[in-house]
Amino acid sequence: QVQLVESGGGLVQAGGSLRLSCAVSGRTFRYYDMGWFRQAPGKEREFVSAISRGGTMTSYGDSVKGRFTISRDNAKNTVYLQMNSLEPEDTAVYFCAADGSWRSVLASTIGEYDYWGQGTQVTVSS
Repeated sequence: QVQLVESGGGLVQAGGSLRLSCAVSGRTFRYYDMGWFRQAPGKEREFVSAISRGGTMTSYGDSVKGRFTISRDNAKNTVYLQMNSLEPEDTAVYFCAADGSWRSVLASTIGEYDYWGQGTQVTVSS
């Protein structure tokens, strides 16, 4: 079993920055590709970003490209999401997820991920 715990959410003004963290325990962290998703009220959960086991591959959803950066520290069993130039449209609950399958392309859909955290709220005021 794998446990994921997100932190770092909060309230920030438009144009500001936040860094989310996701601490992973229970299995060897480096065996998993990691992803971030978000879900705004009344909307479906959407893909934000993903990073490969070794950190050499990353991918981003179109709405966050150029503003968000994903990274990981395998020594600390933690994945990060640096969010810059935040917009009110970024307001959502942010979830991290772990994918234990071996893929040629980073997973970007909910069903491809095996484990999920409980989420952390990000609110961007205008």
